[in-house]
Amino acid sequence: MYTEDDLRQAVASGAISADAAEALRQSVRTNRATPSVDEENFRLVNSFNDIFVTIAAVLLLVAMAGIGQAFTPNLDGPPPFSGVLMALAAWGMAEFFTRQRRMALPSIVLLIAFVGGVFEALLGFVVMTFGDSGTNERLAVTLVALAALATAGAAWMHWRRFMVPITIAAGTAAITGTVIALAVAAIGPDNIEPEQVLLPLVFLAGLAVFAFAMRWDTSDRERQTRRSDVAFWLHLLAAPMIAHPLFHWLGVTDGGNIGIGAAVGVLLVYLAMGMIALAVDRRALLVSALVYVLFALGSLFERFGAVELNVALTALVIGSALLSLSAFWTPIRQAVVGGLPGNLQDRLPVTGMRASA
Repeated sequence: MYTEDDLRQAVASGAISADAAEALRQSVRTNRATPSVDEENFRLVNSFNDIFVTIAAVLLLVAMAGIGQAFTPNLDGPPPFSGVLMALAAWGMAEFFTRQRRMALPSIVLLIAFVGGVFEALLGFVVMTFGDSGTNERLAVTLVALAALATAGAAWMHWRRFMVPITIAAGTAAITGTVIALAVAAIGPDNIEPEQVLLPLVFLAGLAVFAFAMRWDTSDRERQTRRSDVAFWLHLLAAPMIAHPLFHWLGVTDGGNIGIGAAVGVLLVYLAMGMIALAVDRRALLVSALVYVLFALGSLFERFGAVELNVALTALVIGSALLSLSAFWTPIRQAVVGGLPGNLQDRLPVTGMRASA
């Protein structure tokens, strides 16, 4: 299986001409009856060897974590040397499996292990230095924010070396955590009410990440470069940050059955998310909000007397709707984008009709 990245490298190396690569793309569009720009492709597994290498890498990382923990067996907090060894091992393996072999799934796992190892190491050293006693909560949160900021710097170094698309999302998540932690420290942890402070902060951060993702998307409207892959992971990061606060405010996460008004509100919000997903040609918002919609629709069926069949009916309605949307994604998206102002259309990913023109 050949990806857009493989085609770009073949053109760059002179193996095939740019016209031949475009002809191949056009052939794929014709055979699939849908343009690749609407498929939202991203490379994860090329062969079973990717899975084999990933399993071996995870085993080695677990071993590094265990060895590192032996240096500080009585530490009441994250073991810092486990993080150090995991980060070093992940970077070392990435030099071969990412930089030379360009294996997608192992690269993703190694990036997560590297970033997570750096953050664990920094937190562990903070605990070793300050301990659990004598440190006020404001200082503790500030130190966590600084650790997250340093982790973002490590992610930037990893990006400069290996250019793994998910790295930008990992660094953005670290920066987001830094901003939220600094805001909490400024307000004072004792004064924080999650529903009044944390959720709005997460929601605003989600909107900022979504806007950042759109910057990457608009720079590659035909989705033929790595920038589109970067945008994909950023959308996956932004989606739950936007969806969870919205549906929490509608009462979906309270644990009990929600009223008819709230259930209708959930469906309307999901419909609005669907329109946005169609416009930007990204399905992450729809997937992130799916659990909340299933719960809301199930509550509606239960209130109207379908107690025994509420789960089946909910699955039937949502499953049918999503399958229909997937089958007719391109024409529906053309209609949605066609109704937007022309200047906005020129900034969004191209529609199927324009991609095949």
